[in-house]
Amino acid sequence: MKIGFTGIELPAGKTKYRDENLEALSAKDKPKKVSPFFAEFIPDEFVQVDAIVVPKAKILDLLIHDLESLDGRLSRADDPSEIALLEKCISTLEEEVPLCDVDFSEAEKKTLVMLGPYSLKPVVQIEESTEVNQVLSQAIDKAGLMFFYTSGPQESHAWLVEKDSDIVDCAAKIHSDLARGFIKGDVVGFDEYMSCHSFNECKSKGVARLVNRGYMVQPGEVIEIRFSV
Repeated sequence: MKIGFTGIELPAGKTKYRDENLEALSAKDKPKKVSPFFAEFIPDEFVQVDAIVVPKAKILDLLIHDLESLDGRLSRADDPSEIALLEKCISTLEEEVPLCDVDFSEAEKKTLVMLGPYSLKPVVQIEESTEVNQVLSQAIDKAGLMFFYTSGPQESHAWLVEKDSDIVDCAAKIHSDLARGFIKGDVVGFDEYMSCHSFNECKSKGVARLVNRGYMVQPGEVIEIRFSV
């Protein structure tokens, strides 16, 4: 995940997310390997990023670009629906509200994606004293992402995916073979997993659920994939 930022001091480059769930899993399972999530902070970059972080007091540093860009587009527009959309966006930006916080129709979103305003990306407005890990947490949430986990004696791993990802999408995140040969998935809630000695105990106690394609993985769940290739 790449996060652009402006108007605040953040550690440029790769930064490890301090994940309390992953720490708890590794403490319980004592794996040979722990694989945390790393994000990348990129200063003053708003195009090739997944989210943008800016102090609340300096939100106009970001929005002014969109105002100027969309105002220029408005001066050349002749389609009534586009003109209405541009006026709606400009009015919103003048109120210092990023476009990501506006409910647009699918057709409006399609038009805006082509126009490329910065603030259509997930924008996190923070206080300048916010800790780095909290910044990461807010950016992950704002971008509509979540973690699921795999854990055992070999490895405890945090996987970042879009919210409402199904079990096959999550299997693909782990390895393409797991998605290609997917049979079923075993799924355990984080708290339930922590109450058992191992994943096998979760299964024997009936805590783990056996799920089919289409199951929507929930934030924090620990999963195993049954597959054949």
